[in-house]
Amino acid sequence: MYKLIAVDLDGTLLNSYGEITERTKNAIKKAIDKGVEIVLASGRPIASVENLSNEIGANNFLISGNGAIVYDIKNEEIIYDKFLTKKQLLNIIDICEENSIYYNVYSENEVITKALNYNTLFYHKENEHKEEEKRTTINIVSDVRDYILKSENENFLKVTVCDQSQIIFNSITKKMRNINDIDVLDVAHMSRKTIKSGTEEVSVEYYYTEITNKDVNKWTALEDLLNRLNIKKDEVIGIGDNINDKELVEEAGLGVAMGNSSPQIKEIADYVAPDNNSDGVAEVIEKFVL
Repeated sequence: MYKLIAVDLDGTLLNSYGEITERTKNAIKKAIDKGVEIVLASGRPIASVENLSNEIGANNFLISGNGAIVYDIKNEEIIYDKFLTKKQLLNIIDICEENSIYYNVYSENEVITKALNYNTLFYHKENEHKEEEKRTTINIVSDVRDYILKSENENFLKVTVCDQSQIIFNSITKKMRNINDIDVLDVAHMSRKTIKSGTEEVSVEYYYTEITNKDVNKWTALEDLLNRLNIKKDEVIGIGDNINDKELVEEAGLGVAMGNSSPQIKEIADYVAPDNNSDGVAEVIEKFVL
């Protein structure tokens, strides 16, 4: 019997519009009623993940920053963390600034950026359809480096770097790998998201990578939680779609790739579900839990 389901958000639980369907909500509710722990595991800041956790009634724990944080929702406290140091963060920012490439910094509470583009543009459009308290906090500043230097906050989860040109993007990620004690996510395909603009749908496509402290991933964070809950890895379903879900899908008792997953994730998965626009998560819960 599976006791815990760890679910990625973007491209997995959320459809291309950033929504959770009613079928998926119903399947999750039935799983929770059976005593199954549902843990959302995302690269987003805590508040953004927590809002979606509350929406589906998964009110115990969440994983944020791709595994930089495990957060106890009920007690409102971080119970596991692996943050970037300010020195690491400033080195990453310097490379981005020197090469005029778009980037944003994630703290535990907000996304810090100089402009709305790529992933932050998607979050911004997503926010327009949400109540204020459920929105992802986007902090637009004129000078990110100066803001970080002056900030009293030391809890920085990751940096996301984006560009439409694969040549420019690859050049930057190569430079990032020269920084000590960080992990640069090896994303080789374009991210594709859909934004609703009135009656029109606009596609946002870009190459991206995510940079974290060394050995940060969703599975390592989840392992800490499993030890606290006395749950074995064989009792876990891990569902994801992208390379930042690799360890989660690989190590879980049942590793599930979405139909829209990158080929690398499908290759290591035990099961391939329908895509995120076809209630893939609901199908997995109905098939293996209910």
